[in-house]
Amino acid sequence: MSAPRIALTGGTGFVGSMLIDLAMQCGIEIMALARSDQPLRQGVTWVKGDLANREALARMMNGAEAVIHVAGVVSARAPADFTQGNVAGTQALINAARAGGVPRMVFVSSLSAREPDLSAYGASKARAEQLVRDSGLDWSIVRPPGIYGPRDREMFELFRAAKWGVVPVPAGGSASLIHVEDLARLLLALIPGGEDVTNRLFEPDDGEPGGWAHPAMARAIGRAVGRRVLVIGLPPRVLRWAAWVDGRLRGAQAKLTPDRARYMAHPDWVVSAGAAVPASLWRPRIGTREGLRTTAEWYASAGW
Repeated sequence: MSAPRIALTGGTGFVGSMLIDLAMQCGIEIMALARSDQPLRQGVTWVKGDLANREALARMMNGAEAVIHVAGVVSARAPADFTQGNVAGTQALINAARAGGVPRMVFVSSLSAREPDLSAYGASKARAEQLVRDSGLDWSIVRPPGIYGPRDREMFELFRAAKWGVVPVPAGGSASLIHVEDLARLLLALIPGGEDVTNRLFEPDDGEPGGWAHPAMARAIGRAVGRRVLVIGLPPRVLRWAAWVDGRLRGAQAKLTPDRARYMAHPDWVVSAGAAVPASLWRPRIGTREGLRTTAEWYASAGW
């Protein structure tokens, strides 16, 4: 029996690169979309192009059994950028899958889609989810919570702050977390489909009941880097001010945009028990305290 072939977007990113690593261990062949030339890897065929390139999308679908859609815009200054990347891009991928006879799609969304009125990012993910539901494909939607792990640049800011001994977090509220390797394992486990996962939405996490209160998460990151940290809770107005400052200092490279500040201030980013993945299919393997420690070690060894 030949190895399964999967079409993948976002293969050069944080989650996608981990997914490729695991797919290679499982003998899964990957057709991966990339904007630029990539190093050769056995079992990976890089297809040069982006989500606006119909010819590239058609090539990526050639012989694929399923498509895993990881790529997306997570930070932008203008709402139109979210719409173009997350909504129009998802529709283009759906069109290519249908035209190429690829029956199944696993779509990586975001918990922010639960509250589309809070941010342009969340609104774009909610719209993309609806496109997937209406696609006629055999689909599963995954809404990850906060993703961390080696090579991540989003939560890296918190690790760097912890090294200085002060970690700012949103005041009040809680959030769930998941290690990137556990998330990638789930995406691969969803490839075959089946009645337990077809046309269903999942919110996976690390198994921590009730998620992580923001101060507890900050202290856990502090322990991971070997520091006892001072945790500072930032109310919404301060988050908005900090976003303005970050934009002035780093411009288009700003991590804390006004859009992100709005959804960060929301008090409940804990996964829903009703959207849990069937335990017979997948369970998290990496405890977050240990995962944070090994992530900190990776940052240190990589010189970050």
